[in-house]
Amino acid sequence: MLSIQTSGLKKLFTSITAVDGLSFEVDEGEVFGLLGPNGAGKTTTIRILACLLTPTGGTATVCGFTVTNDPAKVRQRVGILTENPCLYERLTAFENIDFFAKAYGVASEIERKRNIRKVLEFFELWDRRSDKVAYFSKGMKQKLAMARALVHEPPVLLLDEPTAGLDPKSAKEVRDTIMRLRNEGCTILLSTHRLDDAERLCNNALIVVKGKSIAQGSPEALRKKITGSPVIEIIMQKSDERVTESVGRLLSPAAVKEDGAKLLITVDDPEAITPEIVRTIVVAGGLVLSARVIIPSLEDAYLKLIEEAL
Repeated sequence: MLSIQTSGLKKLFTSITAVDGLSFEVDEGEVFGLLGPNGAGKTTTIRILACLLTPTGGTATVCGFTVTNDPAKVRQRVGILTENPCLYERLTAFENIDFFAKAYGVASEIERKRNIRKVLEFFELWDRRSDKVAYFSKGMKQKLAMARALVHEPPVLLLDEPTAGLDPKSAKEVRDTIMRLRNEGCTILLSTHRLDDAERLCNNALIVVKGKSIAQGSPEALRKKITGSPVIEIIMQKSDERVTESVGRLLSPAAVKEDGAKLLITVDDPEAITPEIVRTIVVAGGLVLSARVIIPSLEDAYLKLIEEAL
């Protein structure tokens, strides 16, 4: 079942095209990444899906409701974390969440208290519920902002740069929380500049440049599509032409590149073929000092795509 669907989505600001014909689908329960440089249109897309902006063209639906015809129903079904979440630092954690629960339309005091306790316990902030937010760390404030976005129990969460500006420890806490939300079945649209976050968290991703889609797929599919197959690096005690020829016969001469005492071997399934390659080298009289698999990262693929697009 689809939680989010866009088709030809566009947004113009006078003479600037911020979003230019984006089409993508997000399945229920998945983490979908929006990746791209500054000014790519990621934040604008999130604001359209949250009904904070009206699209100029195309369509967008959230949980089956269109953002143009049913904005109130869409808002009930999404929680949003903006890049710079505003919290009332003079209020306690509980008071902050209670204030926004009322704004989201959770009218019943009993229901609000139940929901507030649920989200604060989930984010491990219940014991700090009576503390003023001014004394929270950046990571705690970010988790509180995520709790705020979920207090009305929406099925879809829109996160705009949730780890931006955080130290490594706080960023890890936020990543761990996103993983827990994914495991709970929450659908998450994640806009991020951190490619390692996308690689760890996203089931699928869309790379956007100047408002246009330039690639879409799982992190693994994007890596393979853009940077090619993994490479096995074999370092031997010394170079040996007989070894190179033997490995070439095992695979194909084109898959093997010799660099002194180093062999670089392009393969599709390194886990399956590496033991056979090492055995072939040993039988041919070679002495293997080390073997490792070099797998291009999503960041490698992303940078190559952005460079080509720009």
